[in-house]
Amino acid sequence: MESGLTVRKREDKSVMEKLRILSDAAKYDVSCSSSGVGRRGDGTGIGNTLAAGICHSFGADGRCISLLKILFTNECIYDCKYCINRKSNDVPRASFTPDEICELTIQFYRRNYIEGLFLSSGILHSPTYTMELIYEAVYKLRTFYRFQGYIHVKAIPGADPGLVERMGLLADRMSVNLELPTAEGLKQLAPNKHRKSILWPMRQIQQGITQSKNEIMVYKHAPSFVPAGQSTQMIVGATRESDYQIMMVAENLYQKFDLKRVYYSAFISVNEDKDLPALPEGPPLLREHRLYQADWLLRFYGFEAKELLSEKKPNFNVLLDPKADWALGHLEQFPVEINKADYRSILRVPGIGVKSAQRIVRARRNGNLGFDDLKKIGVALKRALYFITCNGKMMYPTKLEENYIARNLIDGKEKLPFDRDGMTYRQLSLFDDVRAAGWKQMNA
Repeated sequence: MESGLTVRKREDKSVMEKLRILSDAAKYDVSCSSSGVGRRGDGTGIGNTLAAGICHSFGADGRCISLLKILFTNECIYDCKYCINRKSNDVPRASFTPDEICELTIQFYRRNYIEGLFLSSGILHSPTYTMELIYEAVYKLRTFYRFQGYIHVKAIPGADPGLVERMGLLADRMSVNLELPTAEGLKQLAPNKHRKSILWPMRQIQQGITQSKNEIMVYKHAPSFVPAGQSTQMIVGATRESDYQIMMVAENLYQKFDLKRVYYSAFISVNEDKDLPALPEGPPLLREHRLYQADWLLRFYGFEAKELLSEKKPNFNVLLDPKADWALGHLEQFPVEINKADYRSILRVPGIGVKSAQRIVRARRNGNLGFDDLKKIGVALKRALYFITCNGKMMYPTKLEENYIARNLIDGKEKLPFDRDGMTYRQLSLFDDVRAAGWKQMNA
């Protein structure tokens, strides 16, 4: 039982002190990239969400968009072993009030610091109690403050489904963190959380989105439910799942819950616990990077998880990106003749991304393409030249042999997300989607 003095000390914190604590506490949640949803202002309120611009790191027009990213509270009734905010940790605690959330958002927006809000939270008293406070903040922001910008809210597993439903009519995106890839991992490191309670709100949000789309088709002005879709996050490296297991889970989530994004967060050791892995070389950031690359292949390139990995080959190659590694293992499908191959085959060539493949299919209608044409289109010929022909000829005499191609691709020094010192990998930040888009094309 807390003393009255302790409670008063927490209540006496200034809004700026709370902001410092709760923005820092939110940095471990990487799943708050927005998606370009269109929520146009009606002229009576503040802010708007345009499909051309609202994206945490890049929009369709390339603009970088910033969100106010905070926790409602870092108080928590749970004791997850990997979490800095677990109840057994002695860390500074703070909680906003709904009105403070509203004032912060509006003041930051008016100063042109942000264009949207990402709001997550620890669990204060109970999931339903916490969700009620978050709902009150978002409801006031939308109605009393007339804020019509982008809002991403975490749905809290175990909260009253009615609150999740009402929140879905106010938020642009909602997400439910899967936390760890498997139920066994949750049991080991987060015994208060259960897979079924996490998947339940995911299913509810999915059904709400589907129902809303159907109603809008019939009634044009029907209310929109979570128009930017839902996402989730998995911690990578805290438990012993292989890359194959993680990708199978991600694929299952995309297929069964219609998720927009699965985010992968390299485990960062912030607590001392015998059940947590030792990380002598730091967080598994290169592994996180490979998972993101593979995720692009699932979402945009038509790959299945079982094509990229298997039980016999459970983890990604640290030296090669997943697409190049797959191509080296399937050389019988190459070389691909650019002027005759179908779109799917062209898309699987290392060095050719989605936009380049689309341009190739369009451009060859006007005549056969050569290597100079491919370069203009945007194909990374340094990677693609081993896997393609133009008019039956390769760019240079080369051997279609695994070790030979692998040596040349590795010598190409794939660009990875380095820290400023150029020596260590850094975790993908919330502003890295624009870089990820570049990596997708570069490492295609």
